[in-house]
Order: sequence, then structure tokens, then C-alpha cells
Amino acid sequence: MKLNILLTGANGYIGKRILPVLTEEGHSVVCCVRNKKRLPDSGIYKDEKVQIFEIDFLDDSLPKIENIHDIDVAYYFLHSMSSEDKEFAQLEEKTAKNFIKLATILKVKQIIYLSGIVNESELSSHLKSRKRVEDVLKSGEIPVTVLRAGIIVGSGSASFEIIRDLVEKLPVMITPKWLNTRHQPIAIRDVIKFLTGVILKTETYGKSYDIGGPDILTYKEMLLIFSNVRGLKRLILTVPVMTPKLSSYWLFFVTSTSYRLAQNLVDSMKIPVICRNNDLGELLKIETVSYRRAVEFAFEKIEQNMVISSWKDSLVSSVKDPGLLKHINVPKFGCFVDNRRAEISSEPDQVLENVWSIGGDRGWYYANFLWSIRGILDKIVGGVGLRRGRTHPSKINAGDTLDFWRVLISDLSEKRLLLFAEMKLPGDAWLEFKIEEKEGKIYLIQTATFRPKGIKGRLYWYSVLPFHHFIFNGMVRNIINFRPANKD
Repeated sequence: MKLNILLTGANGYIGKRILPVLTEEGHSVVCCVRNKKRLPDSGIYKDEKVQIFEIDFLDDSLPKIENIHDIDVAYYFLHSMSSEDKEFAQLEEKTAKNFIKLATILKVKQIIYLSGIVNESELSSHLKSRKRVEDVLKSGEIPVTVLRAGIIVGSGSASFEIIRDLVEKLPVMITPKWLNTRHQPIAIRDVIKFLTGVILKTETYGKSYDIGGPDILTYKEMLLIFSNVRGLKRLILTVPVMTPKLSSYWLFFVTSTSYRLAQNLVDSMKIPVICRNNDLGELLKIETVSYRRAVEFAFEKIEQNMVISSWKDSLVSSVKDPGLLKHINVPKFGCFVDNRRAEISSEPDQVLENVWSIGGDRGWYYANFLWSIRGILDKIVGGVGLRRGRTHPSKINAGDTLDFWRVLISDLSEKRLLLFAEMKLPGDAWLEFKIEEKEGKIYLIQTATFRPKGIKGRLYWYSVLPFHHFIFNGMVRNIINFRPANKD
């Protein structure tokens, strides 16, 4: 049966995973996003069964919806776990209410909501907010099926990447006592099976189900199993004196998470998350995989460069405002500019490939140790640092993270890559790469733009100016001359 499906959070971690599954099953999908520019302009988003609908559910005024037909099922994957606003719970409630308004107009037959397991009497602020959203969704007349998951294990998931950072970077860990908290992790592939399995299953209407894998493990046990899968020996010591604040700083400095997200994670990690028994797995004939197998599956995807989505690409990993895509137009006035132009004498396609592979494991082509130091300094002052890396070694889309940058424009046809700095700065910064042809010659144009905020911003620019000459000059030169080892 082919259905019309509304998918909110279509550019989020879960949304990107479930979209290809829905289209493969023949369904037509309306993807709801706040900004179309954050979606790739190729691949599945150009599929005839996929329609992109731009909407901000924090805006009470609903956009025109004439082009959207009656919707059978609507997925609710919206949340603001690491919002800088202390009133994020109220924002989530408002988002859910506006979603209900739209769903009612579209005559949705079923809402499917992915929430967190909330079976404890004392909930974290994050889980309280999730529960409140669930109540709002159920307050309407549309039947709601709620799936509640704890730790989701998959390539690019926040839990997986944090555990990976800890295991691969720390041979010995002095850890907080909440590492002995018991949880029931679930593989991302099983989450998707449950989410698609309950579609129009009337038996699930108005019900909530906890979903988890077959293993109940402490965080310590998960770290040790992970290290075993990776062939690493790790010593983990827990201490009772580490406060939630110290725990948050510990996660922040060691992993790629932001401090705000670390705070919310620590708040949630202190509470045991174990599924209550239900018959959903039996009803849908789903047999979940073990935590070990989920980790193995994740690394199979990583090794094949097939990571579909990563939490790092979500705006929750940013320290900047969630509306950073408004910076897509680079200012020209009141700015400091460093512009470099170098002629490409041969292989312009290779140069373009080099530009699209910048950052992450490839590095920045010149003085990588200085970039690393800048990342460490950024982390010390509460920035994102360099640990987010990039999701794919050579493919990049608007909205993706790139170390401590965010991709604003990634246009292969125009041969233009525009990055916006998410590091802590006394101002705003852009880094742009373009390949242009002029008078029969081809050039790589590299432009760094900095818009200072006050006297601190100007002092910052002049203090780093001596480094710009050789760093930016060396970078543009090496981008042109770099040849991967397998092409030599």
C-alpha cells in the first residue's frame, strides 16, 4: 500500500535514515525543513516521490499548503535538546502545538512520535520535555503512536560518537559514578524497523511503547564492549566525587559534544533507562540485535564511507544561534578580508576535489599543527573545537559540519564552497573557495572574511594577521598542488 507521509526533521539524524526506507517501500514523502538550503540538491531529495516543504514550527502562522495532499501518516522528529534558550521546554511545546494544527488541516490519520524512555519517577529536564510533547500530541483528535527509545547505537549517532571518542582517545579513564547506570541500547536499524512497522497499525493507536535491544548494560560495560570490538584494551575507574558540572566538562573536553549538549546528556545519563515489557516486537515480528552487533554494524558503515547522517551535522552541535544560515550572504562593509588567488596550471578537477575534501582527516593542507592548536584553544574557551570532523571524506552538503566550520554553500556546478565559523570569536568569519576562469586561465580564489564585533574583534584580527600570510598562502598553494597518494 502506497501512502502519503509527512516527515518532520527530515534533515536530522533519524529523518535522513528513514527517508530512503520510506521511498523504497513506494511511499510519497513530504519532507518538512526550516531551510531548504540545508538539504543536498541531489540524490534522494530529487526523487519524484519526495517533496520538500519549508516550515518553521516555532512560527504560529502556517504557510500555504495547497500543494500537499491528504497525509496518511506524519512522523514527529522535532526537538531542541541543546537549545541555548533555558525555556527550551516551552519552545518544544509550542512546536508540537503548531504541528498538531498542520496535521489537523492535512487530515493526518496517524502521528508517530519518537520519544525517550520515561519510566522513572524522577526525570531529567530533557525527558520531562519529551513527555510533555507526547501529551500535547495526544491532546488532539489524531491517533498517536509513541515509540520511546534510550541510547540509539549507529554510525553518526550522538551516543555512538561520544563512546567512540572516549574509547579511542583514552587508554585509562577516570569516570563519574553514573557510568554504572544501567541502560538498554538499541541499534538504529531496529529503531527504523519499529518506526516503519507501526504505520497504520490500528492496534498501536493511542499507545506508547518502550523499544530497546536485548542487552541491559551499564555505560562502563558499553565502553568495554566497544573497546573489545575495536581491539583496544581500556582501563576504566569510577569515582564518586565527580559532580554533574565536572562530568559535563569531562565529556565536553574529551568528546566532540558541545558543553550545552554535554549538560543535558549528563542530566539524562544519571537515570536508569530500561524498557517496560510490551508485545510490540512480537506484533511486528522484529528481533532486535545485540549491542555488540550494533557497534559492528556501525563500523561496517563507517569503513565503507556509508554514514547517511550524523548528529554533528545537526545545529544542536553548534555554539552559534540556530538561525546561522542567515549568514549565507557574506558582508562587504565593515569587514577585514584576506583574498588569495592562484592559477591552476593543470587538473582543475583534482583541485576541486581537494577543496571538497578539506578538513577532517585530510586536514587543512598547510600548518595542520596550528589548526590543531586553534581547535584546542577554541575548546578551552567553550567552542566546538576540531573534533566534529566531517561525516564523509569527500562529499559535503550545505548544513554539514566541517571541523569548527558550518557549510553554508556547497555548489559543485558553480565550483563554490562557503564556510561559516562556529568557533568562539569576537565577530563572525567566513571562508570561501571558488574556481573561476578568466581570460583563458583558471584560478582558485580563496577568501577569508571577518566581521569584527567592537574593539575586541579588531584587536583579534590584528593579533592573528601575522599568521594569515603564510597559513592562507600555503593553504591555497597546497590545495592546487596536492595529489592523493593513490593517484601518484
